[in-house]
Amino acid sequence: MALLKIDVLPEPELEFANAAQDVDPRRGLAKHGPVDNRGLRNIRVGLVGLQEDVDAAKAWLSRLQQFIPAFESNSNRFRHWPGLEKALNCKFEIEDNFVRVIESNIYNTLFKDSLIGKSFNELVELFDGRISSLFGDDSPDCIVVCIKPELGDLRVANPGLTPEERRALEVLRAEEESDQLALFQPSPEELQAAEALYTMADDLLFRTFYRAVKARTMLHDEAVPIQFLRRDTIDRPDDRGQSCATRAWNIATSLYYKARGIPWRPVDLPKNVCFVGVSFHHMKKRSGHLVYASVAQAYSTDVQPFALKGANIDHEQRRDRQPYLNAAQAKSLLDDVLFQYQERAGVMPDRVVIHKTTTYQPEEIAGFKAAAKDQVSVIDYIWMRPTSFRVVRKGFEEPWRGTLCTLKDQSFLFTGGYIPWWNEYPGMHIPAPIEVGAALPTDMKERSKEILTLTKMNWNSSDGISRHPITITFARRVGELMCELSDNATPKPSYRFYI
Repeated sequence: MALLKIDVLPEPELEFANAAQDVDPRRGLAKHGPVDNRGLRNIRVGLVGLQEDVDAAKAWLSRLQQFIPAFESNSNRFRHWPGLEKALNCKFEIEDNFVRVIESNIYNTLFKDSLIGKSFNELVELFDGRISSLFGDDSPDCIVVCIKPELGDLRVANPGLTPEERRALEVLRAEEESDQLALFQPSPEELQAAEALYTMADDLLFRTFYRAVKARTMLHDEAVPIQFLRRDTIDRPDDRGQSCATRAWNIATSLYYKARGIPWRPVDLPKNVCFVGVSFHHMKKRSGHLVYASVAQAYSTDVQPFALKGANIDHEQRRDRQPYLNAAQAKSLLDDVLFQYQERAGVMPDRVVIHKTTTYQPEEIAGFKAAAKDQVSVIDYIWMRPTSFRVVRKGFEEPWRGTLCTLKDQSFLFTGGYIPWWNEYPGMHIPAPIEVGAALPTDMKERSKEILTLTKMNWNSSDGISRHPITITFARRVGELMCELSDNATPKPSYRFYI
């Protein structure tokens, strides 16, 4: 009988101003300030939206300058918002020349027509025109796009697909859904979390306003990152869902990062190691042919996260129902990553760790090895996927976040679970780990520590707890927008455009 070995990995520390450390981003920011510590910054914010939405956003962003109490019951998890200067050492400036108002009569007509499958492109172009008018030599640091909830939820069938292409994608979607439902009694939260690990045919079957505008605006040469702000985020009372303080933490942290700030950085990751996420996403070529687009995302403590588009892969290039790279495609993709890393860091990485959500094919390993030859001495080939494995802990607490269970040659990592510094498990069902494996021998405990650290590098939220590492999260964000880009378009490399 195989023995189950259980380790509890230490929670990764984060670095803040003056080399201070903490495991909790909100507590660390409130006590010490952001790690880049550049003195009091004036962040220039642009605003785009209907007049009433712009006015509401102005008032709400102005409120962030002040202390806001949190009303959730767990004060360890949900902390008071101390104000912008205290938390992020910055101010938000909204100048009149950085405000663009959408005409209500034009908006109402286009939105109504979009609901019946018309005018969606015109609605996207309306917002893109106002947003892009803020780009240029004297542009804001980031742009807040104020939208009504119904616009944020707008989703239409992709009119660019032929009936044959739609049927093919629906078959692929059914495969993805069956793979997800193969999990042991998956909860709705687990199914949603698992989406990051699949190619998601829905991304091409349907278009959303959010994705379409993000993709359109980043095609401009002088684009700056945008942040959507829904009216229900502004107007929601404290007794319904997140308090205003918690919403302030999340929005302000995201805007600070998008304005070229760095809220925190990892303490435990080794220097000069490049972590690469490789993923695949459905796309339609200009010729009308459905393909998978390959993408690589890189993260390191030495450079800012960046993404690169790789080769387009025919939909028939699959094995075990999953797309893969041939040797030439794998070599070309890692060649590009290493070149861009050296351009940014000034040196080649000492080690490369590749993350995939599917197991490695021999062709992929051969191609990656060829790219690294005489340049990088060590490559780790790590994959991760959902699993039916569960652990129920005796007593009142769920398995701790960071629990690593090893059974023969299988490793299961709990990136969620009981959070000791919150004194809470922030879930409604039994915690679900991710299965982590390697194509070639490596120290799985050390690789799991790295994954756990990378789950804290999502600056789109301030709680510091993500299910997947930034390499995989970034992959999902890029993939969502790739469906909106033409096959010859090059996405912006910076992570700031995707969160």
